[in-house]
Amino acid sequence: MSEWRIAGDTIDVSDNHGGSVMQYDSLWTELAAQGKRVRVVGNCQSACTTLLGHVPASRICVTPEAAFGFHLAQHEAGTETMWGGYPAGIRQWIQQQGGLTAEFKWLRAPDIYRYFQRC
Repeated sequence: MSEWRIAGDTIDVSDNHGGSVMQYDSLWTELAAQGKRVRVVGNCQSACTTLLGHVPASRICVTPEAAFGFHLAQHEAGTETMWGGYPAGIRQWIQQQGGLTAEFKWLRAPDIYRYFQRC
């Protein structure tokens, strides 16, 4: 799992391209249970976005360079896991962009600030 760093109770996500949805889902389940905060300072795309199903928005902050990249997973079960975990507002935003497809839908500033606090 690429490009992230844990410093105390905060995880910095900087250029995370994702990977196995099930591995990320399991990882974020564990880290959220530990009360970790997440600071998104770059791209969090694909399976990385499963964090949104585990870490409450109140424990996520974003910098101006932050971006979430959403798309269909390689397997239907992965897509169901990601989609099922996204908060309603994020699902609505994705639907407004045409829904999940093979192409990335990027949630960036200024829209990202409607869902997450600035760091």
